[in-house]
Order: sequence, then C-alpha cells, then structure tokens
Amino acid sequence: MKLMKSLFLSSAAGLIAMSGAQAADLPLKAKAVEYVKICSLYGAGFYYIPGTDTCIKLGGYIRADMGVNTNSIFGGNTSGAAGAQNRFSNAFTWRSRADLNIDTRTATEYGVVRTYMDTVFTWTSGGYAGSSTGLSTYDAAPAGASGNGAVSGGQIGVYYAFIQFAGFTMGKAASQFSTPWGSYPGNIYDGLVGGGGALTGVNQFTYTAEFGNGVSASVGVQDPSAYYQAGINNLSPNAIAPAAAANNFGYGVNAYGGTTVPDVVGQLRVDQAWGLFQASVAAHNNNPAYYGTDQTTGGPGDKWGWAGQLALQIKNIPTGPGDTINIQGVYTNGATRYNIQDLGPAAGAATIYSGVTGVGYGFAPDAVYAPGGSLQLISTWGMRGAFNHNWNPYWATSVFGAYASVRYTGAAKNIMCNVTIPVALGAGVTTCNPDYNIGQIGANLRWTPVKNLTFTTEGVYTMLDQKYAGTAVLPINQGIGKPGGVYALKDQDIWTVMFRAQRTW
Repeated sequence: MKLMKSLFLSSAAGLIAMSGAQAADLPLKAKAVEYVKICSLYGAGFYYIPGTDTCIKLGGYIRADMGVNTNSIFGGNTSGAAGAQNRFSNAFTWRSRADLNIDTRTATEYGVVRTYMDTVFTWTSGGYAGSSTGLSTYDAAPAGASGNGAVSGGQIGVYYAFIQFAGFTMGKAASQFSTPWGSYPGNIYDGLVGGGGALTGVNQFTYTAEFGNGVSASVGVQDPSAYYQAGINNLSPNAIAPAAAANNFGYGVNAYGGTTVPDVVGQLRVDQAWGLFQASVAAHNNNPAYYGTDQTTGGPGDKWGWAGQLALQIKNIPTGPGDTINIQGVYTNGATRYNIQDLGPAAGAATIYSGVTGVGYGFAPDAVYAPGGSLQLISTWGMRGAFNHNWNPYWATSVFGAYASVRYTGAAKNIMCNVTIPVALGAGVTTCNPDYNIGQIGANLRWTPVKNLTFTTEGVYTMLDQKYAGTAVLPINQGIGKPGGVYALKDQDIWTVMFRAQRTW
C-alpha cells in the first residue's frame, strides 16, 4: 500500500512539473489589433494610417463620356479633319476614365504638411483621319484625344502631384491665375474661352498667405511650356519654306525659342459665405527663335507679356439653395493662353470649313514677327460665366456662355496683309484683317438619382466671327478631303452635344 501511494504521489508530482514546463513554453499574449481610427481634424473621409499620426483620404470617380459632332472629347470641330466638316470629321467620340486621388495630412509644429495626388487612366475611342490618297484610315491617337495607345490602348495621366507646407505649394497644382471653377463655370465642355485654364495642374512654386476671414493672397512662379505658350509665329515666307507658310494660311510657323523664364503669377482672393471675389495677374516671357532657319540669321529680342483677370461668384441667391452665379473677365497682351486656354478651340488656331466653298480663320499666338522686325504682341480680351440652378435634390441645370476677341497690332497686319497672307491665299482677299471673335453659348441638364451618381446632357454652340472678306484660292488637301479651288471667306459655326455618366466616391 505504501508502495502504491508513493507511485501515485510521484506521478502527480511529475505531471505538475511537466505542466509547468509546457506553460513556460507558451507564446506571450498577442498585441491588440490596431484598428483604423477616424481622423476628424480635416473633414469627412479622413482616417489615421495605422501606426502613424498621418491622416489619409482616398477619392476618385469613374466616368463615361460620349461627344456628338466632336473629333476629341468635348472639343469643337475646329482645324484639321475636324474643321473640314465633311465625311472625314467624326460624328461622335467616346471616352472612359478612372480617377484616383490621395490626400495625406500631418500636423506639425510648423503647421500641416499636406501631399496630394490625382491620377487618371483614360481610354478614348480614336477618330478617323485622311491620307495622302484620300482614303480614310483609323487614327489611334487623334489630336487632343488623350493620346490613345500609350498604355493598353489608353493613357495614364497625372493631374496633381504637390506638397503643401508652411504656406508653400510645390509641384503640379491648379494655376493660381485660374478660378476655383477653372474653365468650367457651369459646363462639362472643355473648350470655353474667356479665362485661365490648366485646372488639371501646372508645375509651380507658390507661397500663399492667409489673412483670416476668407482673405488670402498668393504669389509664385509656374512652368509655361506645357499650357501657356500659344506660339510666336515667324511671318516671313522667304526665311521659311513657302509651302509651310501657305499650309498655315499666311499666319507663319511657330518659332518659339527655349523657355528661359517661368511665368510669374499673383492672386488675391476673398472667399466667404456670400461667394468669392478673385483678382489674378500673370507675367509671361516671349522668347522667339531666329529670323531664318539658323542662328546666323539673328532674331528679335524677347518681350514680356501679361494677363489680368477678375472673377466673381455669388451664392445664396433667391432662386434656390445651392444656386450660384460664376463670372470672370480677362485681358491679355502677349499671354494669349490666359484667355484662349489650352483646351480652347484648337488652342487658339482654328481653320473651319463649311461645305466645299467656305472657310474661316482664327489664329491666336502670343506674338508674331517678320525679318528685321521686333515682336508684335497679340492682345485679347474675353469673359465667361454661368448660372447654376438646382431644381430639387435630383435635378439641376446650368446655362453658360463665353466670348473672346483677338487683336493684332498695325505692324503685324501690315506684314501679314501685304506679304504673307496674299502669298498663302491669293489675290482674292478684298478685306484683310486677321482679327476675330469667338462666341459660345450652351446649357446642360443633370440628373442625380442617388448620391454621387450623375447623368448629364449638354449642348454647346460656337461661332467664329472672322474679319476677312473676298475669296481664298486654296490647294487640294487630300488629307481632309478638301478640293482645291476658290473658297469664300466667311464666318463659321459649330455645335456639339455631350453625354456623361459619372460615379464619384
């Protein structure tokens, strides 16, 4: 019995010892899972990146567009195959786009450090372009149609990529010259004239001072090469190939030199509950190339141009909650793209045909020059605006319009009308005047059946009011199916209709 008791106690002690050893080998208790926490410092949609004090917000949209009577989405049928307005012009263009934006913010002793990125993937259905044989060929990358074929039949784009710190904005951001609505006071049409554009971002280094009560001022420099160089045209038909001058209808060929100085931009803004007031200015350097084909021919000196803009937004108007009136006016001298913006009618160079017997011209470079002469800066003025009305939470509409006027100097007209244009168009021009006006008017209807899903239908009418009279003798242009012969110089008009579906998140 004593033996059995001893064996039992020994076994129990051994089991206890083994249990203690196994318990010691167990892993330590796991750390609590770090759940994502809401960040309420910067508005709805932000949350903390786990393990950091940085807040992040993701956003974007999916968009499907169709444009009727367009050769690139939401640009009018001006110049090239589009301006021919015949069977070589597209009846419609399609585009699908996916957008992703990432906003991060971190509170520091110097203020908030912010980074922002907005990138898109776009696929636009190509148009059709003519060929030297007069036959139609598929064009996978029509001008202005987002350059299809870059990535799996589409294109990756970067709208914004910038850092903000201690009042400075560094990188690709909306131009400080532009209004918050850019070239879209109430429209989805890309080609409105009458004010600054580049809402998809321009490289810049800008400082903004906040004075409180919604008052701020900004000053900085930005890169003009991508969006703000409308052209410096060499008018000489002798210093350049006569064929090139003729093909450009007497307006010469673009002869911009290298970009030597950034544009200097300033802005004063008052943004309050009643609306917004903004004054913008820009200085733009025009650096030409040479009189002839190489540096031995010399060239004119550079000249500074400038632009000024005033903008007004009125909120809380009696027509209904959320309704707004947006309006702006601009004047430029040697800085044309601050009026006829980069997505405007053929970027300020329109050649529009009607049928087989009429043609109208409207070119707007920054400056022109002739052999031995100085730069002649082009002056423009314009305006755009819209009334935006909400019928109810589901239906809204906008009525909008724009206008721009382009004026050449007397010296520029003298060389163009006595030498260059007669060489290009013949002796039938009875009134020679390269000045012109562009007028645009349109309206849209938006339906939002559920939050952040909107369907839009929009129509736009554009008229080119050109100042020539008489006739032009033009050579055959098989590339766009236009016969050679005598064309009446007259005003032209165009219309487009757009359809859009967009889901924003």
